[in-house]
Amino acid sequence: MKIVSRIAALAAVSTIALNASVAGAAEISEFRIGILGGENASDRLRAYECLEQKAADLLGVPVKLFAPADYNGVIEGLLGGNLDMAWLGASAYAKVYLTDPEAVDPVLVKVNVDGSYGYYSIGFARVDSEINSLDDMKGRVFGFGDPNSTSGYLIPSIEIPKDGYSMKPGEYFGDVKFTGGHEQTIVAVFNGDIDAGVTWADGLGEWEDGYNSGALRKASDAGLVDMTDIHEIWRSPVIPEGPIVLSRKLPEDVKIKMTALMASLNSMDPECAYGVAAGDTKGFMPITHDAYVSIVEARKAKSQ
Repeated sequence: MKIVSRIAALAAVSTIALNASVAGAAEISEFRIGILGGENASDRLRAYECLEQKAADLLGVPVKLFAPADYNGVIEGLLGGNLDMAWLGASAYAKVYLTDPEAVDPVLVKVNVDGSYGYYSIGFARVDSEINSLDDMKGRVFGFGDPNSTSGYLIPSIEIPKDGYSMKPGEYFGDVKFTGGHEQTIVAVFNGDIDAGVTWADGLGEWEDGYNSGALRKASDAGLVDMTDIHEIWRSPVIPEGPIVLSRKLPEDVKIKMTALMASLNSMDPECAYGVAAGDTKGFMPITHDAYVSIVEARKAKSQ
C-alpha cells in the first residue's frame, strides 16, 4: 500500500478514535510521555507542550512530560514501566527490544515530505576548518552524541570504519568524544570545541535551513548555529526513522486514542507537529517491529 493511502486510511480511523468518548480512560490515572535527548530539556518540553494538552483533553487524565538528560533515561523509563509513550531512535528502540521484547510496541513512524521514512547520519565540520571529508580528519577530534543514538553513534561507528577510518581514539582521529547529544555536538563543532561530529537530518531541502527536519533544522531554527559556517563532510547510508512506541501495559483504548492523535497531529495542528517532529514532515504512518530488525541485529553485534 502506498504511504499516502496508508496515511489516509489511518486518518479515517483517527477521526473515529478522536471523537470517541473517554470511557475506559479511568483505567489509567495519568499518561507519561518521555522525550528523547538531543537538545536542551527546556526546548524539548516546550516543543511537546501542545501535545501534552491535546493528550490530556483526549484521555481525560493528567499528562506528564519527562525530558531526561540522556537517551538512557527514556529507555529505562519505558523498561521500568515509568513511561507510557516515547519517540525513540531506532537504536534506542533496539536496546529496549533486546532488553525486554514485551515492553513496548512500535506504532508510528515520521514520514518525510517526499514520502520516505529514512534519514541520515550527517558528518559535518566548520567551513573555515579546511576539513572537507574524513580524509582531512587525521589527528583531529571527532564527536559522537549519545551511546544510544542511532545516527549519533551506532551507524557511524559501524560505517566509518568500513570506509577505512578507525574509530579507536588515537589510531586515526586524534580523539573520539561523546558530547551528550545532537545539540551539544552541533554547538561544539560550531564553537570549535571539536573538529567534526555527526548528527541527524532527513537530507531533504536546503543545507542552509538545516535540511527539512532533524537536529540541524532544530538548531538552526533556535539560532544556535549559522548553517553557512558549517558544511557536510560525510553521510551514512539511509537509516530507518525511529518509532513512536507505546507501553504494552496500556489499556487498548488508550493505545488506539494516542496512536490516532499522533497520526492526526500534522493535519490537526501543523505548528505542533512541526515542533514534535523536529521540522517539516507529512506526519506519521503505521510501522511495525519488522522495519527495525536490521538495527536490532546491528545493535546486538555491536554489544558482543
